[in-house]
Amino acid sequence: MKKGILAEKIGMTQIWNDKGVLIPVTVLLAGPCSVVQVKTKEKDGYDAVKVGFKDIREKLVNKPTIGQFKKAGSQVKRYLREFRFENSNEYQINQEIKADIFAVGDKVDATAISKGKGFQGAIKRLGQHRGPMKHGSKFHRHQGSNGPATTPGRVMKGKGMPGHMGFEKVTTQNLTVVKVDVEKNLILVMGCVPGPKKSLVTLRESVKA
Repeated sequence: MKKGILAEKIGMTQIWNDKGVLIPVTVLLAGPCSVVQVKTKEKDGYDAVKVGFKDIREKLVNKPTIGQFKKAGSQVKRYLREFRFENSNEYQINQEIKADIFAVGDKVDATAISKGKGFQGAIKRLGQHRGPMKHGSKFHRHQGSNGPATTPGRVMKGKGMPGHMGFEKVTTQNLTVVKVDVEKNLILVMGCVPGPKKSLVTLRESVKA
């Protein structure tokens, strides 16, 4: 059975494992999520499960979205996302998905929007090298050559240059679930997960496990 859940990033900490080794973990508030819609290939053209996460007041949600929740008989949620599962028929409308969908030792992929860094130079954004820092040099942290002079006489497509950094959809693969607290709806994952605190994180069963 394909598995997935929506979570909120709480932050990072460290815990001791069974072998007495201190490991860094990311704490995620996972669920409870409610199944709002089950899509099938015969009716919708593809198999998927649409789930909602975190209760919210109706006045903060538009009418078409409210209609989806009312049709499912579910409380209005802040987040609404789809999981494309081939086994979508195994899920039921208004079914609750909790943190216990994953167990200790499971491999998961975490997807979130990374932290925004604003407009950054080529050194920080792309790891390019700086120029000489000695006195008299007018080339310290500036970008290098943009390309040839006469031919082709333009900046080639794909040239790494200063620009907007961060705030992109990032997926970290093959993270190990270290601990699951069903009562508090917490999932502890080894290592770091993209995004700032309180950001939405999508956990899926790892595709490379």
